[in-house]
Amino acid sequence: MIAGDVEIVPFRPEHADAFYTLNRAWLDAHDLYEPPDEAQLSDPDGTILSVGGAIFIALSRGTVIGTAAVVPHEPGEVEIAKLTVSDAARRQGLGRRLVEICLEHARESKMHRVVLVSSTRLGAALKLYESLGFVHRPMPSTQPYETADVYMEMDLIG
Repeated sequence: MIAGDVEIVPFRPEHADAFYTLNRAWLDAHDLYEPPDEAQLSDPDGTILSVGGAIFIALSRGTVIGTAAVVPHEPGEVEIAKLTVSDAARRQGLGRRLVEICLEHARESKMHRVVLVSSTRLGAALKLYESLGFVHRPMPSTQPYETADVYMEMDLIG
């Protein structure tokens, strides 16, 4: 019963190792790890936080059990990235809570659109995004991931 004992906090430097390890595990498990992932995982401050993004960390009794990031793109647009929940904490709604916090952050930051890239290999994640109102769109030619075959958007305004 992890769900009742979870606190979601902003990323702090002491979360860096767990951010790397949790995300690397799911990327490797689905054969999706690519060089752009390494840049974000090994330097979350330089690639996400210092450019105006945010990372949210789910903690259970001080242990990192989930992560999600909001990464700025063009003006008014952010990407949800690096969403993961540890195996032991899955199927308890934590992924949904993390995405909802990312969406709340985007709204508070006056963003007009939230986007994400994903893979058809991640069926549960795609169902989650769809249930929250993300819609499938054609894949932009500028996205950096070779294994990404899903692009989704959510308009926050109007």
